[in-house]
Amino acid sequence: MDEEQIRFGTKIAVLLRDDLATWQRLNVTAFLVSGLAATQPELMGLPYEDADGTPYLPMFRQPVLVFEGSKEQMALSHGRALGREIAHSVFTADLFTTGNDRDNRAAVKAVRQGELDLVGIALHGPKNAVDKVLKGARMHP
Repeated sequence: MDEEQIRFGTKIAVLLRDDLATWQRLNVTAFLVSGLAATQPELMGLPYEDADGTPYLPMFRQPVLVFEGSKEQMALSHGRALGREIAHSVFTADLFTTGNDRDNRAAVKAVRQGELDLVGIALHGPKNAVDKVLKGARMHP
């Protein structure tokens, strides 16, 4: 039986700086998407259950696309997201040196918007808007 492919009018995307180590890419992605899950409950699907009835937590109801770009691409995309008023999470290089949420927030607060050393952003919004924010970035290999 052929299943009809589900199409979404929105996109969940993560943009990572292309000079990060593998462990950093994974860590940054996990932290960034947690902001989307926490603030946009409509993105969440229903809980899972296996054939034995074991329950599992819900996940996003649509794919998360991961992109990469240069430091300059990060700044450009961040500016576009701000200009389009697309809520997004940020991860700066300073957060690799902190060990808790309080210090993470303080590290971001200590730096002016245009001077943030961004290594990742995550956003959700209408497909066209997200595509415009990420223009010039490439899919993560």
